[in-house]
Amino acid sequence: MNKAELVSAIASEANLTKVDSKKALEAFMKVVKDALKKKNDIVLVGFGAFKVKKLAARNGKNPRTGKTMKISAKNVVRFKAGAELAKKVK
Repeated sequence: MNKAELVSAIASEANLTKVDSKKALEAFMKVVKDALKKKNDIVLVGFGAFKVKKLAARNGKNPRTGKTMKISAKNVVRFKAGAELAKKVK
């Protein structure tokens, strides 16, 4: 499902216009991005949790040359599905 299909599905489910659904979805995505940028977790009970995890620096291998290289530390976003969502997907 792409963004346009998601907007249409939200509009249909919530009896909103597509314009209002798009605004709501974009607002949700902006709030999530801003919260994660500040290293805040987002927990939606029954749906899941978005968390920022710090990956430590490590050594890796360049697949092309086989030489060892340093991989910098970085933050990554993790999503863990909630029990209700996981049960629906099974």
